[in-house]
Amino acid sequence: MTGAQSIRIDRLLVYLRFARTRSAALALIDTHALRRNRKHVLRASEQARIGDVLTIALGSGVRVIELLALPDRRGSPEVAATYYREVDSDALDRKGQMTIGASAPVPGVLSGDPEDFS
Repeated sequence: MTGAQSIRIDRLLVYLRFARTRSAALALIDTHALRRNRKHVLRASEQARIGDVLTIALGSGVRVIELLALPDRRGSPEVAATYYREVDSDALDRKGQMTIGASAPVPGVLSGDPEDFS
């Protein structure tokens, strides 16, 4: 996204293909399955910026990503993956990291499995 410094977190989840719709992204937020920089996201309107670290509980797993750029639309899974990098869980600061449990699957929210991205 050129020129923009931040993006609504619900829109970002859709653009990065972690949720199929903004309603599904809201469900992730409502179930406390999303953190930004170690803090629970409480509102869909919270802004995400380049460099933020998102912790997302999807299905039976947890994904930790760092935002490298902000997308301006939803693209293919390959394009979406260029906007973030997976953070190696072994490199996390265990003392500063709060645990996050995986929540039950929410309709319209991707589980993180490759077949969900088709």
